[in-house]
Amino acid sequence: MVVETESVDPKGRLLFRNTAGIFARGEGGFGGDRGPSGPRNLPPDRPPDKSIAMKTLPQQALLYRLSGDMNPLHADPDFAKLGGYDRPILHGLCTYGHAGRAVLKAYCNNEPARMKSFEVRFSGVVYPGETITTDMWQIAPGKIVLTARTERGEAVLSSAAAEVVP
Repeated sequence: MVVETESVDPKGRLLFRNTAGIFARGEGGFGGDRGPSGPRNLPPDRPPDKSIAMKTLPQQALLYRLSGDMNPLHADPDFAKLGGYDRPILHGLCTYGHAGRAVLKAYCNNEPARMKSFEVRFSGVVYPGETITTDMWQIAPGKIVLTARTERGEAVLSSAAAEVVP
């Protein structure tokens, strides 16, 4: 499923467009086009141009509940175990934010207005208190491909890219 949301100012001027792709595993049968498959935004076969590590707080998921996501998967150890996790997991929004902040720092001089677009694929989980390391490759002026991982070595974001104002 593709969900697109437009945010506008009080005068109706478009501020930004958010597009999300949602995979409903095991669902389908709608008879439509399957859509694109295969990897996107693959990093080049060389070490990253820039790499930034940011530690999350042990209580980070409890803080991110303030975003309105009250899913018990992020706070209740018993519920997390029902979902197949050892303990509560961090919100994807927090992981996304850490990677976005890394791009802002590395390529935008911490100026949010220079970030034109940012897309990721959530490919793993972060546990509160872990460090998120964002590895970045500039593949063209203003085009950054990135991945993010934890100290467990697992990719948590993949097929990710940012477009920035150089």
